[in-house]
Amino acid sequence: MTWTVAPEPYDSPVAAALWRAYYTEVSDRWYLLHEGRRTDPDELEREIAEQPGTELAPPRGQLLVARYGGEPAGTAGVRLLDGTTAELKRVFLHEPTRGKGGAAILVGAAEDAARALGARRIVLDTRGDLVEARALYARLGYAETEPYNDDPYAEHWFAKHLT
Repeated sequence: MTWTVAPEPYDSPVAAALWRAYYTEVSDRWYLLHEGRRTDPDELEREIAEQPGTELAPPRGQLLVARYGGEPAGTAGVRLLDGTTAELKRVFLHEPTRGKGGAAILVGAAEDAARALGARRIVLDTRGDLVEARALYARLGYAETEPYNDDPYAEHWFAKHLT
């Protein structure tokens, strides 16, 4: 099976299904760790509706969908924060496709999209419990840096120069 990555409208049915899977996973993980429960369904729906992904649309952003064997498997998005800095968002792969090389391909495609938007640097934030994500970013050349936002869930910030 092979990986492909291509731009996708943030509001397409494929993008919406992947956003729901991503948000459900990271939200449930946080609540299970901190409160011993899964995300309340009403809260999940509210949060998904409040974050539709409009910032990941051209001309200042891009959402990418990775497919494995032709089937939607994950997403990554970028958005410009300023004229030279992009932010990496919504990096996600469905569980059955993890460990098959797709994450590096997906993040690489997101970095290319950031360059195409004019970025020379890319940043991201993540949580401490997302240890797999932090390991991935370190492996791909991202270095921990000072906070660039005040997201209440962010605990680690990373940056990488795009050459």
